[in-house]
Amino acid sequence: CRMEWQPDEQGLQQVLQLLKDSQSPDTATQRAVQEKLEQLNQFPDFNNYLIFVLTSLKSEDEPTRSLSGLILKNNVKAHYQNFPPLVADFIKRECLNNIGDPSPLIRATIGILITTIASKGELQTWPELLPQLCNLLNSEDYNTCEGSFGALQKICEDSSELLDSDALNRPLNIMIPKFLQFFKHCSPKIRSHAIACVNQFIISRAQALMDNIDTFIESLFALAGDEDCEVRKNVCRALVMLLEVRIDRLIPHMHSIIQYMLQRTQDPDENVSLEACEFWLTLAEQPICKEALSGHLVQLIPILVNGMKYSEIDIILLKGDVEEEDDTVPDSEQDIKPRFHKSRTVTLQHEGGEGEEGEDDEDEDDDDDTLSDWNLRKCSAAALDVLANVFRDDLLPHLLPLLKGLLFHPDWVVKESGILVLGAIAEGCMQGMVPYLPELMPHLIQCLCDKKALVRSIACWTLSRYAHWVVGQPPDSHLKPLMTELLKRILDGNKRVQEAACSAFATLEEEACTELVPYLSFILDTLVFAFGKYQHKNLLILYDAIGTLADSVGHHLNQPEYIEKLMPPLIAKWNELKDEDKDLFPLLECLSSVATALQNGFLPYCEPVYQRCVTLVQKTLAQAMMYSQQPEQYEAPDKDFMIVALDLLSGLAEGLGAHVDQLVARSNVMTLLFQCMQDTMPEVRQSSFALLGDLTKACFPHVKPCIAEFMPILGTNLNPEFISVCNNATWAIGEICMQMAITIGRLGYVCPQEVAPMLQQFIRPWCTSLRNIRDNEEKDSAFRGICMMIGVNPGGVVQDFIFFCDAVASWVTPKDDLRDMFYKILHGFKDQVGEENWQQFSEQFPPQLKERLSACYGV
Repeated sequence: CRMEWQPDEQGLQQVLQLLKDSQSPDTATQRAVQEKLEQLNQFPDFNNYLIFVLTSLKSEDEPTRSLSGLILKNNVKAHYQNFPPLVADFIKRECLNNIGDPSPLIRATIGILITTIASKGELQTWPELLPQLCNLLNSEDYNTCEGSFGALQKICEDSSELLDSDALNRPLNIMIPKFLQFFKHCSPKIRSHAIACVNQFIISRAQALMDNIDTFIESLFALAGDEDCEVRKNVCRALVMLLEVRIDRLIPHMHSIIQYMLQRTQDPDENVSLEACEFWLTLAEQPICKEALSGHLVQLIPILVNGMKYSEIDIILLKGDVEEEDDTVPDSEQDIKPRFHKSRTVTLQHEGGEGEEGEDDEDEDDDDDTLSDWNLRKCSAAALDVLANVFRDDLLPHLLPLLKGLLFHPDWVVKESGILVLGAIAEGCMQGMVPYLPELMPHLIQCLCDKKALVRSIACWTLSRYAHWVVGQPPDSHLKPLMTELLKRILDGNKRVQEAACSAFATLEEEACTELVPYLSFILDTLVFAFGKYQHKNLLILYDAIGTLADSVGHHLNQPEYIEKLMPPLIAKWNELKDEDKDLFPLLECLSSVATALQNGFLPYCEPVYQRCVTLVQKTLAQAMMYSQQPEQYEAPDKDFMIVALDLLSGLAEGLGAHVDQLVARSNVMTLLFQCMQDTMPEVRQSSFALLGDLTKACFPHVKPCIAEFMPILGTNLNPEFISVCNNATWAIGEICMQMAITIGRLGYVCPQEVAPMLQQFIRPWCTSLRNIRDNEEKDSAFRGICMMIGVNPGGVVQDFIFFCDAVASWVTPKDDLRDMFYKILHGFKDQVGEENWQQFSEQFPPQLKERLSACYGV
């Protein structure tokens, strides 16, 4: 038998000193520890010392021993493949021999270490690990059983896929039945581990679990009354997942499961009640929801409503917002969530088409994002929201009697939850709520002035959920008072209220659109004043409210007095921000909407804005190039800078139209665009094609020389897998074709003798392109050219004359002299072929075309 490794006393003292130093708060000491660690890692048996301290040096205090194990875990993560086989074997053996250490901290640390070794691909080369851990579960010693289960639970979490694969010969076939036996164990900690282990395999529908599914469900039911809250939590979690995966097995027991979940949703332990509350969210997505739940709404609704109150702990955490004014306190940077830019998708608003990216505002279902991200309040509100969408107005008989008591309650916490309830049901129960809204609206608007900030902020959100209804009423009845109060809240002394009011106002803007025009001066005064008042986080939301305003009122914003209010603060921020500052994103998005709305009103500001966008694209491309050539030396760029800049350039092209010509002429934007169109990132391509289309409309002469290079790239992107990229590429191709058709028409106008002989080659695609655009100057000049060419070469149009008729009919109000040209050609053709032939020919016309030509041109 081989001699066991033993530490050298001097080496052991060195390692212990290192462990002591690494607990020091001093940064210089920490740096020295890092250097020392790197030196010691050169010695093959350094890791033996670490495992020795963790498992065998019982004289040391537990935190030091545990730390030794965590340092070893990091070494395993970084260098395990370089451990000598003897060292690796020693560590593995020591772990398994000491998994039952009397200290829970040491057991947990050994469990983490085992899992880390296992996840380094070692499950295959450590064949005795799983059988031994499963064996140790049978130990009479509680610590050994609990320690082994702790390790197994971590392995199940980390390597669930591998455990269900042929690579290991499917150990789950043995493990799952084994775990199920422990559901009846006398220790709650062990029962809890056992359920947690099995739960890892529900969503992936592991075969071994599916084979034992009935035993599993029966065992869960047997634990329904368990007195331990961890066990109850895991039982609830299992049932929620089974609802998604094996609802067929739950349906026979659905009545009693629902009864159980109604109890658990009111569990005194918030972790349990939260898991149970997820059940209603998941059930709402199942087709059987309505049938299964309708008899239980009378119990469920009051429970969900009750769960929507702020808990005592929430109120302690929210102290600042209960106590009011905080708008002079700067934001801490970690409060500011990363934001994601929505790339420009071309939507043909005037064609009545909508972008296929529905605005995702569903997840703004509540306003307490500063708390633990997900809690019983949010889950209850989300559940009520989805159930309102399932049951619609059938929910109201259970809710209305409660609502009155909540909304007018003297305790602000209860009143606040009532306002949240009203907002949560807005989407699903809108029809049924309509009769009550004229009375409720003034009360809600009054809640915007409540002395509690949390009541004011929830009132903002709930009112935004009814914005659609408000806008449908006469403006003086609700829109005007709502807007007046919301604008005051935008300048509230509390940051959370400012944020809620800004978001709510943006929603109101989207619904009201041009209804806001009479109040523009007043709105802009407020938004501009907020610029000077807001801290960092809310500024980003303010940009959004301004951008949405521009999108909603469009060219109505193009008035000198509005421009003078709005542009100076925006440009001041623009000059303050550096090229690498991510705050540019929301500002660029905002300016892109403003530029589109202001049109030529943006001209005085366009030069520096245009130049900076080109610079941002150029910098990002250059950085991407350096990164692809030397990834170890350069960082990957954040391509959002380029995407947002391309979108603002699109906004400028769309807003300024032909005025963008000189800017494009003086820059290398077409070269940059050629690179962006070939970027690996779909969002970059999406925005490039949007810009290409907008430049094609605004200044085609600059695009024309590049068409031969651009068209093949556009063609390869007609791939519906990336729906928005494909949409924008298709649109850009269409715009280019349109311009080419217009170009041909104009050429024919200037030199008909030279172009007319080719008429037959292009007349059909020319007509189908130009019938799709609205009456405008470009269309006018192109059609004059075609008419002149037909005069020179009437034979060229004969075979495709029906297409010409269709194109003529696409005009709503042609100028008089153009209308005469059409009249002469149509009657000339009719006289040429004779009455009988014309009758036969016009029989092929669709009815609409026939009526149109007869009404407008008498043919």
